[in-house]
Amino acid sequence: MSETAHKILEENLGNSVLIKTKEGVMIRGKLKSFDQHLNVVLEEAEELMRDGSTRKLGVVIIRGDTIILVSPTSTS
Repeated sequence: MSETAHKILEENLGNSVLIKTKEGVMIRGKLKSFDQHLNVVLEEAEELMRDGSTRKLGVVIIRGDTIILVSPTSTS
């Protein structure tokens, strides 16, 4: 499982990804880096609110043990 996650993250370095956390928070941003624990750093990150609006966050670090979904997205 971890090897697959590392491969997906490696293929998407520099690209836009969508991350969902255990708490249900959805964050979209450019994948800058990640480590062996699947902690990720996103640039130009924004939180996707439930009402459809967004909140700009800038650079964020997300702990790997809180991530339940990582999906490549298209930049629009």
